[in-house]
This record gives sequence, structure tokens and C-alpha cells, in this order.
Amino acid sequence: SPSHNGEIKSIKDLAGKKVGVSAPGSSTDFFLKYLLKKNGLDPAGTAVIGVGLGATAVAAMQQGQIDAAVMLDPSITVLQGDYPDLRILSDTRTQKDTLAVFGGEYPGGSLYSTTAWVASHDKEVQALTNAIVNTLAWIHSHSPEEIMAKMPPELVGKNKELYLAALKNTMPMYSETGKMDPKGADAVLAVFSEGSPEVAKANIDVSKTFTNKYVEQANKTTGMNAK
Repeated sequence: SPSHNGEIKSIKDLAGKKVGVSAPGSSTDFFLKYLLKKNGLDPAGTAVIGVGLGATAVAAMQQGQIDAAVMLDPSITVLQGDYPDLRILSDTRTQKDTLAVFGGEYPGGSLYSTTAWVASHDKEVQALTNAIVNTLAWIHSHSPEEIMAKMPPELVGKNKELYLAALKNTMPMYSETGKMDPKGADAVLAVFSEGSPEVAKANIDVSKTFTNKYVEQANKTTGMNAK
């Protein structure tokens, strides 16, 4: 947080500190536990505080209610705008830090369903995949300004400059292929294993939890590689 810039200079300095997450048991909580353990710390030695997302997380950081936080955009961009010297310990909005933390791309969002539904709705699954691949292709062929112009006014909000800055920060996160990186899938299992004893104990074959065949088909007729 802005008031703790001087004492917290690395992940290791989070030992014994109060760290905000959206909610205990959430993906931000799992990420924190993974990051702490990866840096040789016992996750139990750091106090996890639920601060929500958006304005509540920003306020908690500004008021010094927490020492650090796992935050998403546009909240982090808001703080950076108010505190240019804000120290970011790990910025997984960037490919560099994502690869450093996870060893591969980390799929923060994806199309998913039950195996049974996918097997019995091939046409629908392909159509959904085509839509996502088309969207990714459009994102990477347009400027942040052009993308913002297509967004609903209520999503952009009153501060267009802030929204645009957050958009520029998050655009590198969007996949250019739409494919699931096997290393990324392994990273998701590793992260959730730190936060969920049930997942840690389960014998999960990650390679059976995803498929890229629909993306490969989509790329033949639409999206990035369409002829």
C-alpha cells in the first residue's frame, strides 16, 4: 500500500503482514498463497483480509487498512494514477511476470462446461469458440481507443482516461491464439492446490481437463489465421 512502500520491497517482506484479497477462498486468495509459498514463505504467516474488488479495495489501500493487496484492473490503475511511486511486487498483467510466476501463460478466464455437455453439443461448443476466437482477433487488430468506443457507457464510466489507461494495461493479457497452454493448465492446478486441500489431494490428470480442437477448427475458418 502507499503507506508501506518503504518497508515492503519484495514478496518476502509480506511475512507477518496484512494482505487484502477479494475474499478468503477466492482466486485472488489462492494466488496469494501460491505466490507466498513460491517465495519460501508459510502462507499461514500472512493475514488475509477480504477487501472486495473495485472501490472498496482501493479505499482499503489508500487508508492503510492493509499492508498490500492482490488487485485487478481498473483498481490498480486507479492507485497508480494517485500514487505514481506505488510499488508493484508482481505484475501478472505483463507476460514477463506471468512467465516468471507460473512458468507459462496463466488462463485467468476460459470457456468451460461439463464433459457431458461438450460431448453432446458439438455445434454449440464450436459456435461459442468461434465467437471467442473472433473477439480475440478483433481485440488484437484494433487500438485501445477503438475498443473503448464500442464499450457501453456504463462500463466505461465518467473517467474515460482512467478506463483507457486500464484497458491499455490489460490488453496484453488477452490471448493471441485462444489456445490453452499446457503449462498454464498445470499452473492453475498448482495455484488451486495451495488454496484447496481437496484439489491438492485429488489425482487430477490436467491434460484431460481441456481441449484445443475447437480453437484449431475455429482458426481454419475464422479468427487470427482465417484465409
